[in-house]
Amino acid sequence: MNTALNSLLDPDRLFPTGTKTRDIARGLYSAIKDLPIISPHGHTDPRWFAENECFTDATSLLLIPDHYLFRMLYSQGISLESLGIPRVDGGPVETDKRKIWRTFAANYHLFRGTPSSIWMDHVFHSVFGLTELFSSATADQFYDQITADLQSDAYRPRALMDRFNIEVIATTEGAIDDLKHHRSLAGTPWAKRVITTFRPDDAVDPEREDFVENVRRLGELTGEDTSQWSGYLDAMRARRETFREFGATATDHGHPSAATADLSLPDCQALFARCLSGDVSASDGELLRAQMLTEMAGMSLEDGMVMQIHAGAKRNVNKPLFERFGRDKGADMPSSTNYIDGLSALLNKYGNEPSLKIILFTLDETTYARELAPLAGHFPCLKLGPPWWFNDSPEGMQRFRQQATESAGFYNTVGFNDDTRAFLSIPARHDVARRMDCRFLATLVAEGRIRLNEAEQLAEDLTYNLVKQGYNI
Repeated sequence: MNTALNSLLDPDRLFPTGTKTRDIARGLYSAIKDLPIISPHGHTDPRWFAENECFTDATSLLLIPDHYLFRMLYSQGISLESLGIPRVDGGPVETDKRKIWRTFAANYHLFRGTPSSIWMDHVFHSVFGLTELFSSATADQFYDQITADLQSDAYRPRALMDRFNIEVIATTEGAIDDLKHHRSLAGTPWAKRVITTFRPDDAVDPEREDFVENVRRLGELTGEDTSQWSGYLDAMRARRETFREFGATATDHGHPSAATADLSLPDCQALFARCLSGDVSASDGELLRAQMLTEMAGMSLEDGMVMQIHAGAKRNVNKPLFERFGRDKGADMPSSTNYIDGLSALLNKYGNEPSLKIILFTLDETTYARELAPLAGHFPCLKLGPPWWFNDSPEGMQRFRQQATESAGFYNTVGFNDDTRAFLSIPARHDVARRMDCRFLATLVAEGRIRLNEAEQLAEDLTYNLVKQGYNI
């Protein structure tokens, strides 16, 4: 990296300021910084890798899909329409991509101190080699260079996969997705590098407006009678098998709570019938989701898929915004989450099965030391996922290690995953995680709590080995 880039990307960023600990962190980081990236859970578009077409322009790739960015801009009174975010009703939005980019540049100062600025600076200066600071004055320069670079073969999705040293990337598709892009990769070497993940929320959450139609569609795809509880479960098993054919090693469940249930068969049948009536209560919606987490754990014992539970997000709290723009527009919020009581039914049924793998994620940091770490430090089926979403930050990563390690250790965690739609930020996000892990390990070495050779092995495990083991990759 040249001198100009070094001045923009501090080589010691995120390391401790104390000389002794910083030197240890530097050494640990130098040994693992270039290890391959395993991205076992994310939301990149599989079409990118299947078709390998050039990205169109800076705005369409870097801003419009990234709710981390437009969420902050919206908080400052900048409308989503002015940022080109499509409306549900097809109403008018700004279409001038350069104008949108200039709005982003004029407000880039809003991201100071946030993880978004760390990621975006890395993209600007490391991925595109830009040597100026991003601002209104340089907006057009950045837009022109990035957009021009994106038209070259070196910036096609597969070329960037190689450049970023991404060994495996998992996309995430719903229960009724046709998987056409993964089908087009079948039989090619890319099928082993771009795999899918089974996320059945679209056909599990009765409070979704499209739940009944999605369950019907699930039946069509599988040939099962999904109007009946037994057929519904068989359809889920069939879809899991199809996803496994396209590389899936994991399922993902994004529930508002960690509630699980273990109902009798008659109660399951009656609950499912009520949920299909189209007039479901909030309590029945929660109960079906809870039962399905337990059912999915049983299915994971059958087929070996790793189960991820992403709990604690209250979705679409800005209802007028949801009505205009739909889901995933920055209006999801963290909520308090009870894991010990919530997971009780599932763990009493399956928690002592060592062949079952369940990875827990949370947005409620108060549960790290009180609930999650003790649970993962006891039940053989449980592992802790990395800090997620609002906690995917240097501070969040540090708090996670400080609070979880004493009870769960390192080996009941599963490394890092980026959980992003923002493809070009993947190296930046993994780099932050690697730096923060090396920072934490360096502190333990400096305090005489672990030996240097142990920290060196841990750095490699946290970066590469644990994620492969945790996700059966």
